[in-house]
Amino acid sequence: MRAVPALTYPHVGATRTGDLPPGWRHVRHRVRLPDSCFGPAGAAVLGWRLHRAAGIRIDAGADRAAPGVGVVSRLGVGPLRLAAPCEVVWAVDDDRRAGFGYGTLPGHPASGEEAFVVSRDDAGRVWFEVIAFSRPDRWMMRAAGPAGRAFQHAYAWWLGRTLRRLCARP
Repeated sequence: MRAVPALTYPHVGATRTGDLPPGWRHVRHRVRLPDSCFGPAGAAVLGWRLHRAAGIRIDAGADRAAPGVGVVSRLGVGPLRLAAPCEVVWAVDDDRRAGFGYGTLPGHPASGEEAFVVSRDDAGRVWFEVIAFSRPDRWMMRAAGPAGRAFQHAYAWWLGRTLRRLCARP
């Protein structure tokens, strides 16, 4: 039996409530989606379509995000491709929220958790939000300094833009 690697951070599940731990880098990016897009957007998030449409190569242990599913995101080209192993630590799919949070595993350039959630507010408006906390865990992230943080914010923005584009076409 193969040992399952442990998550590389202590605050497992903090992105579910949005109560992020102090002393970590925080990302909160929220974008409005068309009100009719709740179902398709939630399915795109939970089924990895959003990430793939954003140009991220996703190797997942299941077709849909669920607690315990292993995921390796790959970004870049050829020898510059960066692998980021994670494990889904929570998922939700109800009439108000659809999405998941995953946490970093050994080998990920950062340590922390990131969530991708589509939600419907009391007025019926639909939103997509990326919530994350992290710290550099490998030399490349430490060396990136402020550029690494800027990349995290740009990535959240790109996912929001990509999901809006997916909502515009079925």
